Amino acid sequence: MDYNSILKFSSDKVIKYLINEPLSKHTTFKIGGSADVFLNIKNINELKKVTALLKKESLPYFIIGNGSNLLVSDDGYRGIIIKLENEFDKIFVNDEVFLCCGSAVKLSNACIKAMELGLSGLEFAYGIPGTCGGAVFMNAGAYGGEISESVFESSHIDNNGEIGVFKQKDLMFSYRKSIYSQNKFTITYIKFRLSKGNKIEIKRKMDDLMQRRNCKQPLNMPSAGSIFKRPEGYYAGTLIEQCGLKGKTIGGAVVSEKHCGFIINKGNATCSDVIKLIEFIKFEVLRQKGVKLEEEIKILK
Repeated sequence: MDYNSILKFSSDKVIKYLINEPLSKHTTFKIGGSADVFLNIKNINELKKVTALLKKESLPYFIIGNGSNLLVSDDGYRGIIIKLENEFDKIFVNDEVFLCCGSAVKLSNACIKAMELGLSGLEFAYGIPGTCGGAVFMNAGAYGGEISESVFESSHIDNNGEIGVFKQKDLMFSYRKSIYSQNKFTITYIKFRLSKGNKIEIKRKMDDLMQRRNCKQPLNMPSAGSIFKRPEGYYAGTLIEQCGLKGKTIGGAVVSEKHCGFIINKGNATCSDVIKLIEFIKFEVLRQKGVKLEEEIKILK
């Protein structure tokens, strides 16, 4: 592919870019080959111009957040990876109960800011390793809460390069899905509507949930979080354990002994190792339990 146009544009506009950047450095799995071009975009004006140029030149691109729900191919990505920063990593207090976050803000930071302001509604999300944009994209959830319950509206750039806004009712939230899962718009900002609460109680709940995560999840090891969606009426981790797959290893990929819903990278795992282990798990759970598992993670090739 010819990247001369985007590289020249980036140089002219002082947009930071890297060539053949290892994506293992940008995912929580610590797995993946290199991207042809890696762009750091600082504000919405840059984002609009860059995406318009990429579409004009028919160059493939993918926008990443914290890389926490992502498995990248060993061959890397033949195209442009865009990472949002600066303006997209800021939190604004809009009103007494509204918290406005750039899409690149880590969800845990949004939770802490809400707590500091005495705002309740995001406690369940404390410890989810993704960004606010990623959380809205996939309607992230934990401990009985979902991000859909707190989103007031979400701003984006559509496929024509125009800025738009979806209200909560327009976002078509469902289990681990939103309208953004379908339309490929780029999320830029999220406005959360929270409620007044007691700082001490909010912090207590956040700390309690984090302690439960630490006790039950392998947070000290590289992973992509929960590998599978929750099958209706079941828990993926429980099914996997019941099938005798705790500790199952293929190459450097291992079913966590702490939580069987996680696959961990014990240090040298490849994307191929993880995919083979995923397929083995799916086969065994279907064979033994009659339940079909579906991946929650995004596999980037």
